[in-house]
Amino acid sequence: EIIIQLGMPNVQFLFQIDATENYFTSGKDTVSLLFSANKGSNLEPIKKVASGGEMSRIMLAIKSVLTQYSKLPTILFDEIDTGVSGEIALKMAEIMKLMSKKMQVFAITHLPQIASKGNNHFKVFKTSSDKDTISEIVLLTEEERIIEIAEMLSGKNISESAINHAKALLN
Repeated sequence: EIIIQLGMPNVQFLFQIDATENYFTSGKDTVSLLFSANKGSNLEPIKKVASGGEMSRIMLAIKSVLTQYSKLPTILFDEIDTGVSGEIALKMAEIMKLMSKKMQVFAITHLPQIASKGNNHFKVFKTSSDKDTISEIVLLTEEERIIEIAEMLSGKNISESAINHAKALLN
């Protein structure tokens, strides 16, 4: 039994398998994932009832479990943190940090909680001229990283509070 806590204590999952008369390329059964996030809620198809944040947490939990049983050298998360923030984002970052002990983990994110837990921090940005747009990537120094995370927290006008918060997240 593997338990991954992502701030969803009342979640229920049910894999419903129904036999059909028809044959599909994957067999004769249909499989549905039913989901309920709250006490007293009925189990419904996950695609109909899970929010973006719930889907992000569920996907990270599934991938975290799968990577414990596979020998992947690298995993890439492209904004798996969509729809989450605060304490949940921090928990997701801690799970990814734990995963990075067994494999290389890349996380594309806009959340400072996620960015702060990486061993390295790259900034991806675009520059434009009259004729084209170029995407660039730069490895940040520790000082640049503090500024970038502070900017993620407070926008372009970085406050001293944001700098202090960025330093705290990095420690």
